[in-house]
Amino acid sequence: MGKRRAPRGDRTGGRGRGPLVAACTALAVCLLITGGLVYVANRISSTLDSWSGPSSAAEQEPEDGSIQTPPHDELTGPPATSDVTAGDGSAGESGGEAAADAGADTGADEQQTPESALRPSADWLDEVAESTTIPRRALEGYASAQLVLAQEQPACRLSWPTLAGIGYVETKHGTHGGGELGADGSTTIDIIGIPLDGTNNTQAIPDTDGGRYDDDTEWDRAVGPMQFIPGTWERWGTSLEGGDPDPHSIDDAALSAGRYLCGGGRDLTSAQDWEGAILTYNSSRTYLNDVLAYAHAYADAS
Repeated sequence: MGKRRAPRGDRTGGRGRGPLVAACTALAVCLLITGGLVYVANRISSTLDSWSGPSSAAEQEPEDGSIQTPPHDELTGPPATSDVTAGDGSAGESGGEAAADAGADTGADEQQTPESALRPSADWLDEVAESTTIPRRALEGYASAQLVLAQEQPACRLSWPTLAGIGYVETKHGTHGGGELGADGSTTIDIIGIPLDGTNNTQAIPDTDGGRYDDDTEWDRAVGPMQFIPGTWERWGTSLEGGDPDPHSIDDAALSAGRYLCGGGRDLTSAQDWEGAILTYNSSRTYLNDVLAYAHAYADAS
């Protein structure tokens, strides 16, 4: 996350790389544009060439001449909560300096730890994981983030398909490099990106964490299933269930990504705010369009 993008095919390291959404009451996922209308159908058709996702995804197409608003999950609604919630705890707080990215002005140090780790119901997870082909454990992380943020920042209206779109584009839901998500939500193989040394279309970011997160003491690298840069993780990293935030946990990474996207008082059902949020996560228009396409596809398939 942040100004660090390199072509996805160039991601190396002991694990792959990738940066950061939720299913909705107002499923805020999708729209966009830079001077002219981006035809979502074209993006979906190109991204699905390499994805064996839900067949219905390819049928999403905006009306000619219209600007698409973020999709709404009108059939299944928001993820149903489980009857059981985890106990509360205090997440480690990060440093309180000014936000490092445009449009984001409140970090983990100014956020409250979730009073309880809200989880979607098992039935909802089973149904939506099957219809979307999103790994069930990844979907749980995305939907949990939506449920928590619906309480913390209801005006943001973050939806799980946005997070799922980011998660797929970044690391194929934590499976990049041949790994997977364990039962606890952590990647079985740490996903660490290429050095952010100014090559491969990246911004040069000298080491900021002493190698704590990325095992590199010369340059920063994006880490985890949602691909946070160490400095951004220090600012926004939050634990879903309390304790030390872990960028390799889909639960912590998805919640932290959601808070980052909601920064600056954004309403993610607004096309302008949704676009701005994704572009602060990664300033590439190609990236934005890819996330948009997958988010729409997942919302439709659910």
